[in-house]
Amino acid sequence: MPWLLPATYFRALALKNVRVLALDIGEKRVGVACGDTCTLVALPLQVVDAQLVESYSGTFKRLVEDHEPEAFVVGLPKSLDGTEGMQAQRIRKVVQNLRQKLRIPVYFVDERLSSAQAKRFMRDQGFSEKQMRGKLDCVAASLFLQAWFDSLVTGTEELYEP
Repeated sequence: MPWLLPATYFRALALKNVRVLALDIGEKRVGVACGDTCTLVALPLQVVDAQLVESYSGTFKRLVEDHEPEAFVVGLPKSLDGTEGMQAQRIRKVVQNLRQKLRIPVYFVDERLSSAQAKRFMRDQGFSEKQMRGKLDCVAASLFLQAWFDSLVTGTEELYEP
């Protein structure tokens, strides 16, 4: 059972200005977004190869070293009925490995439909399907990170660190 943390705890983080990286972990690619609890603004960074995240090497390791996050927010795919499937279990294993290597708190958020929302957002901004390739995952990560930041302000959601 995950340890539940009330949203008031996260609002208190804003006083400390915690840098956060968000990860939208897929089988081949991981979208990375960044932000901090002072500005409460999420920005897409880039998409990296999933193997680099799993092994904590290369481009992903440099991103972490450059941005010096104090927390990760990771999208956890759930089915529409709220249950976790095989993909969620795989992501939990990747995150467990990252926790052991980095010793940084990792918070999961429900990422249901974040890729569809990112695609709709990019299409509304005038991106073609070809232009979206390679950018969609980091935009999805920025969208669920922004939702996480918004919940800090409104106190509308209980977030957890499993």
